[in-house]
Amino acid sequence: MPRIGRVERTTKETSVLVEIDLDGTGRTDVSTGVGFFDHMLDQLGRHGLFDLTVKTEGDLHIDTHHTIEDTALALGAAFKQALGDKVGIYRFGNCTVPLDESLAQVTVDLSGRPYLVHTEPEGMAPMIGAYDTTMTRHILESFVAQAQVALHVHVPYGRNAHHIVECQFKALARALRYASERDPRAEGILPSTKGAL
Repeated sequence: MPRIGRVERTTKETSVLVEIDLDGTGRTDVSTGVGFFDHMLDQLGRHGLFDLTVKTEGDLHIDTHHTIEDTALALGAAFKQALGDKVGIYRFGNCTVPLDESLAQVTVDLSGRPYLVHTEPEGMAPMIGAYDTTMTRHILESFVAQAQVALHVHVPYGRNAHHIVECQFKALARALRYASERDPRAEGILPSTKGAL
């Protein structure tokens, strides 16, 4: 069965379309109007080996907040949809990614319970182009709320804001990839002693 999620979300502030194929090859077609955010979503698809389409039109004349937030919500919902019943997946995934002077450590549990722990260095530059760096945590919060996963993201050190954010997305991509992949030893088995995820 193909593991594909497709979500359309339309409000007075944004119009969002997200499609994700968990068993893809890392092809991306992303356009949100926020250049750095597009770059991060490209990282997510490429390093997760997810085929990812994101088309967002938002009220950028106000600022980037609604556009980024609603895209993250739709992405989380599409990811959850694509996971399906979760039978036969690894469920847990983790990855540590360096990017020059920065390091990100990401661990995920596709548990069905949304929870986020997020730490990154203080004193980061507030903007990367039109991207507000405080939005990184909010992207993760929004994704977790809709994907219903437990996510721990820790950046113990880093100086350059671009590197600090990018290594988080790369590590997230890999952790999600490892957790959502099918375990050949667990075919037909739900990875939970409760019988539900």
